[in-house]
Amino acid sequence: MRALVHPYASGLASPMLTADLTDDDLVAFYAPPGQDQRRGDLSRDGLWVRFNFVSSADGAATVHGRSDGLGTPADQRLFALLRRPADVILVGAGTVRAEGYGGDLVSAEDRAWREARGLPSHPAVALVSGSLELDPESTFFTTAPVRPLLLTTTGADAGRRAALGEVADVVDCGTDQAEPARIRAVLAERGHRLVHSEGGPTLLGAFTAAGLADELCLSLSPLLAGGAGGRIIGDADLASPSGMDLVGLLEEDGALFLRYRVTAP
Repeated sequence: MRALVHPYASGLASPMLTADLTDDDLVAFYAPPGQDQRRGDLSRDGLWVRFNFVSSADGAATVHGRSDGLGTPADQRLFALLRRPADVILVGAGTVRAEGYGGDLVSAEDRAWREARGLPSHPAVALVSGSLELDPESTFFTTAPVRPLLLTTTGADAGRRAALGEVADVVDCGTDQAEPARIRAVLAERGHRLVHSEGGPTLLGAFTAAGLADELCLSLSPLLAGGAGGRIIGDADLASPSGMDLVGLLEEDGALFLRYRVTAP
């Protein structure tokens, strides 16, 4: 893998840009502005909210309803490494239903890396679900390495709330929908700083519409998928398109890995 564009605050020396990058190089490459997120603010509220998606060259976000059909070995490597330093992994209910998310979300090597740097062995896991239409006996809950945080609404069904409260911490983040501003506030209140979100499109759409996404890491797969694979951003009422600044670019075997800073609409 080689770097074509060097990101801000990466700490990588110039000679590394045309060489193969180690795991530590890549973690440094993707470090947010102000590399040590535990000292000082990263953005307006002390959080850095990063979204990670994969897309085919023709814009499909899934193949047969799942994103893993688009991934390359390099994408899978980066997918894991982006989780490694995260304080919390943020994900939408639709993504969990489609992709599973049961069991450990980081490897033993990642756990050791985290522990050596004073981080909890496993990132916190936060799931956004306005309706709480979730099965408390699914593997997401029964094999969870840490007690999940459920970010929901005051209008969610009381019976589901009670059942899920047995296996997760349930926190209201809005009345009719989980609001991005409140999600950020709840995560900040819990001491999280680097928020790594893996979707889905509805969650990215909500954060983009609210102007509260800080970064997008997009893997562009060298595939033409066709079909009705959807897009990485769901239905969202955007008053105008959000701009993005390219701050990092990697390439391997024809796949591009783009790192964007999201700017104001």
